[in-house]
Parts: sequence; C-alpha cells; structure tokens
Amino acid sequence: MHRALPSLFRTLLQVGVLILFWWAGGRVAALLGLPVPGGVIGLGMLLALFAAGVLRPSWLKAGAGLLLAEMLLFFIPAAMSLLDYGPLLRHEGWRILLVIMFSTLMVMAATALAVEWMGRRQAAAADAEPPRAAS
Repeated sequence: MHRALPSLFRTLLQVGVLILFWWAGGRVAALLGLPVPGGVIGLGMLLALFAAGVLRPSWLKAGAGLLLAEMLLFFIPAAMSLLDYGPLLRHEGWRILLVIMFSTLMVMAATALAVEWMGRRQAAAADAEPPRAAS
C-alpha cells in the first residue's frame, strides 16, 4: 500500500497541473474576451511548453491517462442537461442528430487523411535518410 502512495500523489499532482492549464486558459479567454473555450487555450499553452522543451509529455502522462480513462464521467452533466430541452429535441432532434453524424464523419475523414499524409511523409523521410555506418 505504501508503495502505491507516491504513484498516487504523482498522478494527482499531474492532474492538478492539467487543471491549472485549463484554469489559466479560462482566465486568458476571459481577460482577452476571446470566443474560444479556456480548455482549448490551456491546451495550446501546454503544447507551446512541450514544443519549447520546457515541459515533457512524460511528466504529465499518468495524470492525462487517468483523465482519459474516466472521460465518460465528464459527459454525464452534458447529457443530463439535454433533459431540459425535451421540446426542442422532439421537434429538431433529427436535424441535430444529422449534424452530429455529418460532423463526426468529417472529423474521422480529416483524421484519416492526416494520419495517411503523416505516414507517407515519415516513410519518405526514412527512405531519403542515408544508411548509418555501423560503429
């Protein structure tokens, strides 16, 4: 049990750091009056720190993994709020569902194209790289 405590504290600290970025992004959005969610700005700030080498993704891996593993819990409040819009969903629900399905397909297609493009780019870079001499 006592061996698991440092791992638990490290994971909770990492979750806390991620929450701090979310909060800071919200503050930036509010101060600048940006129409972008604070979480998106916070992720942008985190990405910038990763790109600059200030932070390493491995430093936040356990906390991010915990949040991803429990992601379904974050959808419960949004799903429950749909109960307030029963009349709207009865009349316009099929249109909303159509938009959701179309946008999901577009995101899936864009992701597939991006992965394919990056795969080809990496393969071309590997082919263009001269063989290394054995040392």
